[in-house]
Amino acid sequence: QVQLVESGGGLVQPGGSLRLSCAASGSIFSINVMGWYRQAPGKQRELVAAIPSGGSTNYRDSVKGRFTISGDNRKNTLYLQMNSLKPEDTAVYYCMVGVLGMTYWGQGTQVTVSS
Repeated sequence: QVQLVESGGGLVQPGGSLRLSCAASGSIFSINVMGWYRQAPGKQRELVAAIPSGGSTNYRDSVKGRFTISGDNRKNTLYLQMNSLKPEDTAVYYCMVGVLGMTYWGQGTQVTVSS
């Protein structure tokens, strides 16, 4: 089992920044992929950014150049730095980890971009 706890969401004005964190614990050996997804009201959950094991990071087109995904192996923590936020970035953001064919999700953290 893997436990994921997100933090860092909140209300921010357009053009502002937030950093999301995802602390992982449990059986976090042999991670295949880590990433961030988001789900806006009435829409499907969508990939924001991901780091495959041994591969390069990938981002959805709408966040390229504004968001950065990174990880700290010593702290078992995944981050998502979000800059130049737009109202359309408003959503619940979920941390995801893929381990040995299983997918684990955090509880989600709300990000609201509004003036």
